[in-house]
Amino acid sequence: MDRYSEITNKNQREIVLLKSFPCVWGKCSFCDYILDNSKSEEEINKLNFKVLENITGKYKVLEVINSGSCFELPKATLDKIKDIIKDKNIEKLFLESHWSYKNKIQDMREYFEIPITFKIGVESFDYDFRNNFLNKNAKFKSVEELKTYFDSPCMMVGIKGQTKEMIDKDMDIVLNNFDHATINVFVNNTSDIKRDDEIVNWFVDKYKDLLDKNPNIEVLYNNTDFGVGE
Repeated sequence: MDRYSEITNKNQREIVLLKSFPCVWGKCSFCDYILDNSKSEEEINKLNFKVLENITGKYKVLEVINSGSCFELPKATLDKIKDIIKDKNIEKLFLESHWSYKNKIQDMREYFEIPITFKIGVESFDYDFRNNFLNKNAKFKSVEELKTYFDSPCMMVGIKGQTKEMIDKDMDIVLNNFDHATINVFVNNTSDIKRDDEIVNWFVDKYKDLLDKNPNIEVLYNNTDFGVGE
């Protein structure tokens, strides 16, 4: 498991994949990422402290991800991140959270005292597909409601059951409403959700050049493209 990397193309930054307590929701139909968690606070902090030693601050920007939301990281790990931010003169932070924690987002912004780009796994702006098929439990009703709390949607493309029309609409929303977004091309995993190669090929043909040239949109054609995970 690779837990430290550097993103050197768009939005240059260091990134760490930390261990956390179990995801507050943990029921998304497509996700097996939550297997990377623990109920042992000692185990979590021991591993996280070792991973965090890699941070140099060379880009002044840090992204912290884990198998769920940043709110599931132990207090000691959060304190360690805050110390590193000060010691390494980091000026911007990327974090991710589930919709369930929306009312705690501002508390985390105030805790770290530097600008934070808050990501959220939206996967699709189609309400029914997002909540009933993917079982995201992210029941916001509008883009405006989402933007009240979060800065950067993480989208998913290439799932059987997803249509070209849905993806076109999602890309239009992302490109016209957000300063940053991540597009994840679905890769088969241990879940029952399956990749639709025809949709993936269509998406790549239609959008790759546009998105690759957009400095604000990061596309993960494989789930390890950020250099962390396995």
